[in-house]
Amino acid sequence: MTPVQRGKRIKEARLSKKMTQSEVVGDFITRNMLSQIESGIATPSVKTLEYLSRVLDIPIAALMPGNEDNDELAFTSPILSRLLSAKAFYIEHDYESCISSLGSINEAGLLRDEYEALLALAYYGYALQTAGNENPVKAVEYARQSVNYSECGIYSNTGLKNEAVSFINKIAKELSNYYAGMISD
Repeated sequence: MTPVQRGKRIKEARLSKKMTQSEVVGDFITRNMLSQIESGIATPSVKTLEYLSRVLDIPIAALMPGNEDNDELAFTSPILSRLLSAKAFYIEHDYESCISSLGSINEAGLLRDEYEALLALAYYGYALQTAGNENPVKAVEYARQSVNYSECGIYSNTGLKNEAVSFINKIAKELSNYYAGMISD
């Protein structure tokens, strides 16, 4: 699906519900942004597509890019379903389930950037949880995964990367002090 086709689908859904652009956007995005999306000039984020899907009462898969045969629902639905499920686990702070529900990053297809961004966040949250459970080696391992994923794709996140690196350094210093204390005793 091209951006123009997506925009046309969004506009048709809005008009069929007899809604103005201002009614659709609410406080989520600007009316100008919706206008650009509807004309195919702007490409919305997955979060924006989720919002529009909900407001316009259309399946989000109908707004996602599809395969060459334009079979958007068949191509996108399992991938998108896993992403949305993982996102729900992340919101609940169930980072282990979030990570495992995404499956292989190689299966992410067109949503690879979103997968990588969510994995970066989930691995960092899991690192913090694991450190709280007094397992510093695993915590560092998860923080390293966060660093790796935070550098990927269009949603690369330098701030998250820096936080994860600082976390790793903090754990390393704590372990160093712990072992140094054992030697000096």
